[in-house]
Amino acid sequence: MLLEYIQEALRRARYEIIDDEEPYYGEVPELQGVWATGKTLEECRENLKEAIEGWIIVRLQRGLPLPPLGKVKFRKMRGLKARV
Repeated sequence: MLLEYIQEALRRARYEIIDDEEPYYGEVPELQGVWATGKTLEECRENLKEAIEGWIIVRLQRGLPLPPLGKVKFRKMRGLKARV
């Protein structure tokens, strides 16, 4: 379920070239604050995947819901406690 969510987020990603040292910029519009850059499109995509993973971890640790991405929904798991 988690892997499907990450894959769907990457499918929804939008990329553009910006005037920067790392000219490739990517974001997932449905996931507020999730963006990354890279020197190549592949590096940007990998950095965006890591940003998505980190975003998910923080939201789960804080008990915040993950928004549905199309048909992919992440249900909250009962009895799961985050360790810091």
